[in-house]
Amino acid sequence: QLQAFGGGLVQTGGSLRLSCAVSGYTAVDYTIGWFRQAPGKGREGVSCISASGSITYTADSVKGRFTISRDNVKNMVILQMNNLKPEDAAVYYCAADKYQYTASYYCHMRPSYAAGWGQGTQVTVSS
Repeated sequence: QLQAFGGGLVQTGGSLRLSCAVSGYTAVDYTIGWFRQAPGKGREGVSCISASGSITYTADSVKGRFTISRDNVKNMVILQMNNLKPEDAAVYYCAADKYQYTASYYCHMRPSYAAGWGQGTQVTVSS
């Protein structure tokens, strides 16, 4: 089971730290990603991390501003978001899969699956 939290309202240029808490299994064994969906738009992959955490992928739109990492002690995956822009506003979701996808493939493929998204966490960026 996954639970995404940490969203909120920030001003342009601000930062947020999203957490994806994993329960029931060991997160490091899974490919995990952060995805987002803005109103009226499709879901997109933001950043994904391979099982074991050695390989990451980050979308061009957030590269240099967002960083994905694992906290293996807490069994979590973190998305550190800096220099937030109004276009980053969306509901952010985390998803996981035991299959050993590459981080890039998972970020591009997973949005096409309708099931297994949970509630997500809202990120609002004021201009």
